[in-house]
Amino acid sequence: MCIVLVTTAHPKYALVVIDNRDEYILRPTSRPHWWKAKPEVPAPANGLANGVNGSAERQAPSEVEVLSSRDLQRAERGTWLGITKGGNFAVLTNYRETDTSDAAHPVHGTRSRGGMVTAWLGADPAESTEQFVHRMLDHGGVKGVGGFSLLCGKLRKVKGENNIEPLAIISNRCDHVGQVPRICGQRGSIYGLSNATYLGPEEENQESLWPKIRKGTDMLNRAVAAASDEQELVTSLFGILDTDDFPSNHTMDLEEGIPLLKDSIFIPAFGGKEHQQEMADAQQRGTVKQTGHDSPAGEILTIAARPDEQVNGFQTGLYGTQRQTVILVDWDGNVTYTERSLWDNHGNPIPRGEGDETFTFKIEGFEQEAELRN
Repeated sequence: MCIVLVTTAHPKYALVVIDNRDEYILRPTSRPHWWKAKPEVPAPANGLANGVNGSAERQAPSEVEVLSSRDLQRAERGTWLGITKGGNFAVLTNYRETDTSDAAHPVHGTRSRGGMVTAWLGADPAESTEQFVHRMLDHGGVKGVGGFSLLCGKLRKVKGENNIEPLAIISNRCDHVGQVPRICGQRGSIYGLSNATYLGPEEENQESLWPKIRKGTDMLNRAVAAASDEQELVTSLFGILDTDDFPSNHTMDLEEGIPLLKDSIFIPAFGGKEHQQEMADAQQRGTVKQTGHDSPAGEILTIAARPDEQVNGFQTGLYGTQRQTVILVDWDGNVTYTERSLWDNHGNPIPRGEGDETFTFKIEGFEQEAELRN
């Protein structure tokens, strides 16, 4: 049960994002790296012209530079979080579907949820957030995908204002564009999103929020109020992501543990006997192969007897927080992106900090006038 917390309340940073990816620890996943996507110019949607100056004839650039880790389990090579040189940002959380008879909202979709993220990260840079929202909802872009919420947008400073362009939250609960919430367009805000439907400010109350969201937003509020230097801030943000309120019994079955995931920001690796044994077998094979967590970013994890195609999705080994990410974007468009790997490719724990990778860059066009406003 992933969690993403975002805020516009820090005085130095236009946007702060922190994220825990909760997943099966053995799910093959690359390290974060720059990779190139070849965008397509989207067809016009609902009268929204594409390209520059309303031209639908503009040719898409040859490639877009994307920073993210990538899921190596599915052919789409999707991701849960990423950002581009041009400021396209997206992060995804799964929606926990419980009604197996609801054909409109399948528990396990035929298409990758991670492909939703790369659809925006690999989009034509001239495509606005609003155009992308229309493209996803008007042409069935969210059909055949398992439950999800996608926070996405183009990171831009609104000209003449101390705000950034709002971000959109697309989900498979949105039937039309009017149902898509916009957040982060105002200073001083803190938002949390996990594995349930996002509740806007007009609907939110402390009783309706998951405990991990209530605690996470409160802790984030205190962290940004401290206004420490960058390294101290990053340390405190990772401290939030490490907040563990999960039961001490890490050998409970997954079915027993799933309802408890809403209570803890950090999820320690847990699972029953079968999953414990799968984890031990993977670690043993890793010892034999003498491979560690310093594998190349794009290396595919190969574990004997691990099925590449599982009907109900990848469900091998223990489940828990696999990756942690902190993103800072300052008012000049400078990005500090740090991802922390907690496990190596064979299920061995990595000491805190030893699996960190940090990237810094400046968003191209950050101070261009934003097209979308609250």
